[in-house]
Amino acid sequence: MAEKNNPNAAPEQENLSQLLQIRRDKLKQLQDSGCDPFQITRFVTDNDSAQIKENFDALEGSEVALAGRLMSKRGMGKVSFCDLQDKSGRIQLYARKDEMDEEEYNRFKKYDIGDIVGVRGVVFRTQRGEMSVRVVRVTLLSKSLLPLPEKFHGLTNTELRYRQRYVDLIVNPEVRRNFVIRSQFIKHVRDFMDGRGFMEVETPVLNTISGGATARPFITHHNTLDIDMYMRIATELPLKRLIVGGMDRVYEIGRIFRNEGMDPKHNPEFTTIELYQAYADFNDMMDLFEDLLSSAAQKILGTYQAEWQGEKIDLTPGWPRMPMHEAVKQYCGVDFMAITSDEEAVAAAKAIGVELPETADKTWGNALYECFDQKVESQLIQPTFITMHPVDVSPLAKRSPKDPRLTERFELFICRSEMGNAFSELNDPIDQRQRFQKQVELRDKGDDEAGMMDEDFLTALEYGMPPTGGLGIGIDRCVMLLTGADSIREVILFPTMKPMD
Repeated sequence: MAEKNNPNAAPEQENLSQLLQIRRDKLKQLQDSGCDPFQITRFVTDNDSAQIKENFDALEGSEVALAGRLMSKRGMGKVSFCDLQDKSGRIQLYARKDEMDEEEYNRFKKYDIGDIVGVRGVVFRTQRGEMSVRVVRVTLLSKSLLPLPEKFHGLTNTELRYRQRYVDLIVNPEVRRNFVIRSQFIKHVRDFMDGRGFMEVETPVLNTISGGATARPFITHHNTLDIDMYMRIATELPLKRLIVGGMDRVYEIGRIFRNEGMDPKHNPEFTTIELYQAYADFNDMMDLFEDLLSSAAQKILGTYQAEWQGEKIDLTPGWPRMPMHEAVKQYCGVDFMAITSDEEAVAAAKAIGVELPETADKTWGNALYECFDQKVESQLIQPTFITMHPVDVSPLAKRSPKDPRLTERFELFICRSEMGNAFSELNDPIDQRQRFQKQVELRDKGDDEAGMMDEDFLTALEYGMPPTGGLGIGIDRCVMLLTGADSIREVILFPTMKPMD
């Protein structure tokens, strides 16, 4: 390698180059001797490390076959000890030269940490009492040409861990727990929904209109049609079309794409479940969400108690439900229900240090929402449903019959984080057109998160959509809660990263 003989190369680079060359030389020697590991196509196992330890009494003295990665080596004279890591954990290998084919043992001595091997051996306990496998045969199944991170420091660089998740999982096996819980949660969600008569469906990722949420979309180009298309920012509008079509209970678990900022709670692509139930309203959705998330905690964690972002969270059912205006009154001291004009509402918001975005209309509803968003959300720790959002920020939700400025909408907040969003869905096509038009006007003013006019969806509503409750849940946020992860990147196997130079 080029750096090997470079007198100006840093010592660490030179040492690494030598290590890389040594591993390649070992591979060449194996290939020249007819033992090319990359020619082996399969190895049949009948146990793994956890099964052997859990069933040790029954397996002691029996021959087993297992496979995994060598994570440590000790001895290497006539007796060798190694730690083998597989999907379920680690187990010690004990190899003696006089108990194996001599040529095979000599090859085994040259294997490197990181190599993947298949082992046949006898289950036994060492003199020190450690459950182990006494090696009878060992087969190199894959040669590791790159050394693993140093044993005692491991892969600790957070950004590198996310870029090289495969190395992260090898050297930090505790990371696997988050993704086991993620898989368990998604399975629980499916079982929960299927058990309540919902049908799982799939809707398009590419659309000619960006809709169903207020977010900046990713734009791509369809070459055959020669048109720009948008990667979906929500699954809402296609799913509600299915409600119109008579599929009364539908849900979709899928990736959503939003061309927005990245921080510990946001990744440009993330996973949601959206579900819609005909003849239901947002109160039914609150009941469903509370039941879904609390039962997930009980099933996966074995308790309603969780710890997240330094807070102890109690998921015991019976979560409070608080209208947004009451939350603002409680935490900010401003009673928006006593305010009747837009001017007075904006002034009241400004008096407590809340400024409305330049693209937002200076209305009562926007002032109420910004007060909540800027002053209240950060104070909500325990599970709390915030209900009755202003019409101005809820273009797809049904108006409250008690106050037309408000909608039958809620968001669930836990530990300062929004976990889900739900409506009594707007099914009045005339009102919906007016709200779409408002979004178009905001877009024309420069708000690239505002929605677009969706004529086909309006046509669907004109055929008639029954009263419907809809709910969208952030899968990643829920997994963060259940695992205690402080960053969304800890619960996404391959988070979005800026390319390296």
